[in-house]
Amino acid sequence: MPLPRRLLPQALRQAPSRGRRQRLAADAGLLVAAVAFAIPLVWLVLSSLDAEATLRVRLPKSPTVDNFSAVLTDEITFTPMLNSLLICGGATLLTVACAALAAYPLSRFRSRFSRPYLLTILFSTCLPITAIMVPVYGLFVQVNLIDTRYGTALFLAAAQLPFAIWLMKNFMDGVPTVLEEAAWTDGASWSQTLLRVILPLMGPGLAVVAIYTFIIMWGNFFVPFMLLLSPEQLPASVSIFNFFGNYGAIAFGELAAFSILYSTPVILLYILISRRLGGGFALGGAVKG
Repeated sequence: MPLPRRLLPQALRQAPSRGRRQRLAADAGLLVAAVAFAIPLVWLVLSSLDAEATLRVRLPKSPTVDNFSAVLTDEITFTPMLNSLLICGGATLLTVACAALAAYPLSRFRSRFSRPYLLTILFSTCLPITAIMVPVYGLFVQVNLIDTRYGTALFLAAAQLPFAIWLMKNFMDGVPTVLEEAAWTDGASWSQTLLRVILPLMGPGLAVVAIYTFIIMWGNFFVPFMLLLSPEQLPASVSIFNFFGNYGAIAFGELAAFSILYSTPVILLYILISRRLGGGFALGGAVKG
């Protein structure tokens, strides 16, 4: 028969209340963090529908879509968005392809240089992009890549490649080697094994690398700002700067509307492949039978 609470030791009586206080403190901290993330999003939605938007979070007096109508033009939205899709999409495809080719030997062949090489790759991701932009700019001028979309895409792909290789190698380690051996027994080459066996099985890993790479490139402002000079070549990440006028004048309503449109491709990309991301790697049954 349990003892009455008044007969329990003091420490045992205080334990539940202490745990409850810790849970309340954790819940309060999570609530504060959620509010800190939610307020800018709420401001973004409300300001996009407010013709007199300011930095204050407030309900629009008369909701309107005039801000969207003002930014839905070729010069403000469509051309910069197309430039962003061409630059970031091409750079993402190049990064994923090169990362898969580089990760395959690192994952399948053992060498005493593999670990130092991987650590060097990981260290290169810590270098700030601003530290190398001056020599990169000079190099692009010398090889006539300045003010070109494909040159900017090439540099963005090279900048994201180290971390993409690291991610790809970790995902590729999860594919059983016995599947490759079975393909080799049937006469497949290493390239056929990579394209027809390994990469289809690590679809979620490819999706993670592609999404991460695309999102980082999509929000990159500094690189295209430095390497692209013509206004018609600028992506949306740079053209958004046009909403900040002189002497602190900012078109908050149009800025919010453009920001929502600018975020749409990334959100759609995630929604389209979210099912594959949730599937994970189900390779356990592939080696049975």
